[in-house]
Amino acid sequence: MGVFGLLNICKPKGPTSHDIVATVRRGTRVKKVGHAGTLDPMASGVLVLGLGPATRLSEYVMESQKTYRARVRLGIETDTYDAEGRIVAENPALVERARVEGVLATFRGEFQQVPPMYSAIKIEGRKLYEIARAGAEVERTPRPVTVYRLDLTAWEPPDVEIEVVCSPGTYIRSLAFDLGRAVGVGAHLVALERTASGLFTVENAVDWETFKLAMQDGTWQDYLLPPDMALYQAAEVRLSVVDTLRIRQGMTIHLAETPGEIARAYDSNGQLLAVLKRRGEDWKPEKVFLAE
Repeated sequence: MGVFGLLNICKPKGPTSHDIVATVRRGTRVKKVGHAGTLDPMASGVLVLGLGPATRLSEYVMESQKTYRARVRLGIETDTYDAEGRIVAENPALVERARVEGVLATFRGEFQQVPPMYSAIKIEGRKLYEIARAGAEVERTPRPVTVYRLDLTAWEPPDVEIEVVCSPGTYIRSLAFDLGRAVGVGAHLVALERTASGLFTVENAVDWETFKLAMQDGTWQDYLLPPDMALYQAAEVRLSVVDTLRIRQGMTIHLAETPGEIARAYDSNGQLLAVLKRRGEDWKPEKVFLAE
């Protein structure tokens, strides 16, 4: 099958997620490389890459819970909601810490969030940031997001640092903007670090400079992670020889007392073979990883 694994790269500020992917593709000579959830150029932290067939597991990493550390500057709004944008409003009024902490409480739990204009969401076939760069603004449909935890971790006015544990699809730039509006002085995001995406954390990530050196000296595979880390929330199934053959042929199988809607299936040799999806009492192969 060749290379079949994941990488947890600690992305620095500056390069785009696509830049990281392109460099890894060249340095490893693996044709199929993709990321599991983009980070803006100004953002740093956990960037999970799939190599080889593991690119097909990216969606499961993207669906996992995220943790961010964000620095928000009060008193200034920008058109992009972050430090890379153009200043559109300023308010030097002082804000009490208690006021900010009180407002943060209103953003905990499930709520509807309006995505920023400078985002890759498509409306009628066009990405929002393309519309924004053309000088226009359109109405955006609010989307449900969940903030499981939101804490004020540093108070250095006009900057505040927050830690956010949230559902996938939550825009921290929008959270910064909405926080500023709620306290009455405006705000924008000045720094962002993704510290966790599911099981992948900054503590178990490889530094980008270290990984580039590993690509040069040929030791980069030492940093490969097993592909089933992307499926940690799915039930684990060990298949018989007969069921292994059926799954390889795209046929459904019956699995008694298997919880959930998806399962990670291992063949009779203990290798990850497929992602299975429930269909009534039977299970159908959603993705099959065959030897090349």
